[in-house]
Amino acid sequence: MSSSTLVAPKTVAVPVQARRIARFFGNAITRSVAILALALIWEIFPRLGVVDSTFLPPLSEVLVAWWDLARSGELWEHTQASLTRSLVGFALAIVVSIPLGLLIGWYKPVANLLTPLLEVFRNTAALAILPVFVLILGLGETSKIAIILYACAWPILLNTVSGVRTVDPLLIKSARSLGLGPLSLFQKVVLPAAVPTIFTGIRLAGAYSILILIAAEMVGAKAGLGYLINYAQYNFAVPDMYAGIITISGIGLIVNQLLILTERHFSTWRTN
Repeated sequence: MSSSTLVAPKTVAVPVQARRIARFFGNAITRSVAILALALIWEIFPRLGVVDSTFLPPLSEVLVAWWDLARSGELWEHTQASLTRSLVGFALAIVVSIPLGLLIGWYKPVANLLTPLLEVFRNTAALAILPVFVLILGLGETSKIAIILYACAWPILLNTVSGVRTVDPLLIKSARSLGLGPLSLFQKVVLPAAVPTIFTGIRLAGAYSILILIAAEMVGAKAGLGYLINYAQYNFAVPDMYAGIITISGIGLIVNQLLILTERHFSTWRTN
């Protein structure tokens, strides 16, 4: 046996945390490619004359206008007005629609009573009846919050009903065989199983709360991002108009991510 022995090379284990960080940045880069490509096209095409820079200024000019609005405080004033209206209407839609959807989905007599009436209103677009809200409630905050409530209520309500009705029948039979009463069955089986579907409706409603609000703010509002966009268009301040649109897109992304995080929290609770 020789005096020299072969030593196997040591393998360096990559820490789990480092792999997670690398995966996170890899996913972030992949998801950013399309956004960066859009930003590059937006900057180059107007400068090359591919599109008329009068109507679509380069992205850098829009960002300068956005910074000027933010620095003056005007952008925050409009954003605050829009967020207040949107969040109030959105919250009221959640408070009203989820309990009503649970009742309709779980109790058949309630469904038989209310479904025909709901079918009439669910097929009426929110923007189509915006003038009705304005005529009845006026041009103030009440009509804007009411139209957001109306628009957000439907996706939450319909997804809540669907979530309750599509619970696996085997789960319900198993729970009943274990002796669970109707109330315990609903609390421990039906409601947790319906949470993902309910949050799908809430996420849709979150998007509607921004989109419908912008249209509502273009009618008789004195503040808000919809008002800013409309005012900038009429005064041909095109960079300011696009700055308002970018702000709305950013708010929509943030709201969606917050709702996703909230959904994950409740889904973790559901599986425990």
